[in-house]
Amino acid sequence: MASSAVAPRWLRGKVKAVTSGDCLVIMGCTKAEIEPEKSITLSYLMAPRLARRGGVDEPFAWESREFLRKLCIGKEVTFKVDYTAPNIGREFGTVFLCDKNVAYSVVSAGWAKVKEQGSKGGEQNPHLGELLRLEEVAKQQGVGRWSKEPGAAEESIRYLPPSAIGEASGFDAKGFAVENKGKSLEAIVEQVRDGSTVRVYLVPSFQFVQIYVAGVQAPSMGRRPSAPTVIAETDDTANDTNGEDSEGTPAQLTTAQRLVASAASAEIPPDRYGREAKHFTEARVLSRDVRIVVEGTDSFSNIIGSVYYPDGETAKDLALELVENGLAKYVEWSANMLDVEVKIKLKNAELQAKKDQLRIWTGFKPPVTNSKPIHDQKFTGKVVEVVSGDCIIVADDSAPYGSPSAERRVNLSSIRAPKLGNARTDVKPDHFAREAKEFLRMRLIGKQVAVEMEYSRRISTVDGQSVAPTANIADTRVLDYGSVFLGSPSQTDGDDISSAPSSASQPGVNVAELLLSRGFAKTSKHRDYEERSHYYDALLAAESRAEKAKKGVHSQKESPVMHITDLTTVSAKKAKDFLPFLQRNRRHSAVVEYVFSGHRFKLTIPKETCSIAFSLSGVRCPGKGEPYSDEAIALMRRRILQRDVEIEVEAVDRTGTFIGSLWESKTNMGSVLLEAGLAKLSSFGLDRMSDAHVLTRAEQFAKQQKIKIWENYVEGENASNGSAPESKQKEILKVVATEVLGGGKFYVQTVGDQRVASIQQQLASLKLKDAPVIGAFNPVKGEIVLSQFSLDNSWNRAMNL
Repeated sequence: MASSAVAPRWLRGKVKAVTSGDCLVIMGCTKAEIEPEKSITLSYLMAPRLARRGGVDEPFAWESREFLRKLCIGKEVTFKVDYTAPNIGREFGTVFLCDKNVAYSVVSAGWAKVKEQGSKGGEQNPHLGELLRLEEVAKQQGVGRWSKEPGAAEESIRYLPPSAIGEASGFDAKGFAVENKGKSLEAIVEQVRDGSTVRVYLVPSFQFVQIYVAGVQAPSMGRRPSAPTVIAETDDTANDTNGEDSEGTPAQLTTAQRLVASAASAEIPPDRYGREAKHFTEARVLSRDVRIVVEGTDSFSNIIGSVYYPDGETAKDLALELVENGLAKYVEWSANMLDVEVKIKLKNAELQAKKDQLRIWTGFKPPVTNSKPIHDQKFTGKVVEVVSGDCIIVADDSAPYGSPSAERRVNLSSIRAPKLGNARTDVKPDHFAREAKEFLRMRLIGKQVAVEMEYSRRISTVDGQSVAPTANIADTRVLDYGSVFLGSPSQTDGDDISSAPSSASQPGVNVAELLLSRGFAKTSKHRDYEERSHYYDALLAAESRAEKAKKGVHSQKESPVMHITDLTTVSAKKAKDFLPFLQRNRRHSAVVEYVFSGHRFKLTIPKETCSIAFSLSGVRCPGKGEPYSDEAIALMRRRILQRDVEIEVEAVDRTGTFIGSLWESKTNMGSVLLEAGLAKLSSFGLDRMSDAHVLTRAEQFAKQQKIKIWENYVEGENASNGSAPESKQKEILKVVATEVLGGGKFYVQTVGDQRVASIQQQLASLKLKDAPVIGAFNPVKGEIVLSQFSLDNSWNRAMNL
C-alpha cells in the first residue's frame, strides 16, 4: 500500500461518527459554523468489515463497531496523523481519549487485529510493540473476536434485510407506519441526508429506513450530478441492430427523453444554510442512539417521524432544536401529525427565530397585517348580553351608569364559533351555532367577569371576513378582541377543562377555552406576526382535546334542530290565535331575547316553541326620546336580558303584543321599574293583576322619594287656610248591565243617556224584512253581529258561535 509520511502534530477534536471498529470521524473544536473534520483510521489495526444493506457482516463486525462507538462517540479526543495512503484517500493515526490510547482499548477487548507492517518510509509507531502484546493477551483470554466458545463467530454475523429506501425496495412504508404509529422505536443514525432527513438502522431488526423529521423542513442539500448516460448519437428514427447500446441503455431516445436525462445529470447546489443544517444534525445524532416516534406517511409513502436524541440526562427533540436555531422551517401539514403541545412549541420557536432573524431568517421582514395590539386595557364588569358564540357585551364597572361607554362589545380572541345565520335572508345557522350561544348564555349572563383586551382587527361589513390593510375603509369596520375570564372555577363544572387557570397570570377560567373544550368553537388560524390571544397555546390544547373526544363541531352528528315560531313577525290575528295556548297554564318559563323599551320585550317560550312580543301589564315607561327612556332600557337590559324569567299572559292587544306580568328570581319587574322612578302605573288592566298592591306600593315609594320622573311631583292634596281637605262626594248612577264578563266584571250603560236613547230608537225602527237574504251573509265563528231578541224584539250585540 503506497503511503507518505506526515509530520506528527497533536490535534484536539470531538468524535462525530464511528463508521467501523477501527475508523472515527473527528470534527475540530472551533467556533466556525461548520467545523473542519477528519476521518481517522486507527494505525496498525484492522477490524472486521460491516456489510452493506442486504449483505452479510464479517464475524464480530457489529460488536467491534459498537464497542468503539459507545467508547468514543460525542467525546473530546486528542489525535495525530501517523501516515496516509493517498491511493485510497485514508489517514491513519493515534487517538487518545483522556489519557488512554483508544487503539489499546480496542485490541485489549479483542475487537481488532494488529497489522505488523507499518508505513513504508515512515517512522515506526512507538505503540506497535504494546499493541502486539495486548493482542496476544486477548487471544489467550479468548475475548472479542478471539472467543473460543463454539458457534460464537456464527452467532455474531448479521444477515441484513434489504434497504427500505427507494421505490425498488419493495418495503411497505404505509403498512409499517400504521403498525408502528405512535410507538417509540430504538434506532442508530447511520447517515444524515440533510438537516431534517436521517437514515437509521432500527434495532434489533437492522431494517435500514429513511425518516423525514415531522413538523419541519431544513434547507435542501441540492443534488449531485448522476452518472453519465451513454446515448447513441443517432437520429430519432434510426434503427439499431439490437436496440441497445453496449452499456444496456436504449439507443433510440426521443428529444424529450434526452432533455430529461440531461436535466437529471445537472448539479443543483445546496440551499442557503443547507450545509449548516446538515452539519448541525450530524453533530447531534450521527452514530448516536436515538428514539424514533413514527407519526405517519406522506402521499409519496415517505415515513414521517419525530427524532429524539440524548443530551445528558434529557432527551431533545431534533425538530425543535433545528427550528430554534433558525435551520429549519415549520411545516404545517406534517406538524398536524404531532401532539398539539409539540406543534405549539415548534410554531412559537419559528416565530422567535424570525424575530431574532437567525440564519435562514436573516433579513426577514414581517408581513403587514390588518390587526393591531391593544395595550393595557383591562376591566371588570357584568355580562349583559351574549351576541353569539364568540361575542358578548359587558357592562364596564368603571363607566358611569347609563353612559354610552357603559356597555362594551368584546369578541373572544383567536376563536371562531359557528355562525347564527340570518332569518331575514334565509341563511340557516351553522351546526351547533345555537348551542354555542346558549352555552355562553347559561354560564355568563349576569356574571362578573374580568376582560383583557388584546387586539383589534378590520373586517369587511359584507361578509365579516378579514380584509387587507389597504382595503376601502368605507366598506369595513374595526372589531375589538379580548380574553374573558370567569372568576369562579365552579362555573366550569362538567366541562373538559381544569378548574385551575391555565396560566398563573390568568385572573380566572378562560371562557374561550371553555367553548373550545366543549367543541362549540374552533381556533383561528393566524398568519405569522398577526396578533392573537395571549393564551393561544392553551386554546390550541383545548381544541385538541375536543377533537380527540369528537365533541360538538368535531363530531359526525348534526346538532338538534329547534323550530321556533316567531309571532312578532306574523299578523295580529295569528298572534291572537295563540292566546288560548298561552293561557292554558298560569305561568310559563321564558327567555328575554330583546328589550324594545323599559316595559316591552321580545321573549322566547321554549315549551310552546314560539317567540312573542310582550308588554308589562299596568306599567308604562317613558317613550323614545322622552327623559329617562334610555335609563329604563338600560335597567331592563342589566336585569332581565337573556335571563330565564316567568311570565303570566293576561291578554293580547290589537298589534299582537301579549300583555301580562313578568318575574325574574320571583321579583315582579314592573315593581322594579316603578320603584326606580322609571315608570308609571296605568289603570288599564291593573284590576286583573294579582300583584297590583305590590306595584301600587312601589310607585308610591318613588313618589315619596321624588325619584326620576317624579322629581317634580307635588302631592295631590289641596289645603285651604290650614283646614282639612274637603271630602270627595260619591256619585250614584242608575245603569243597565249590558254584558257580564265574569265574576265582578261587566259592562253598563247609564240610564237616561241621550246617545243611548237615540241608538235604541234607530234600532227599534229596523224590521227583519230589511235584513240580508239568508245565505248572502254568513258570519264567521267568533264574529260580533247585530241580532234581534225574539222575547222583547230588542236589538243586541251577539257573537256567532
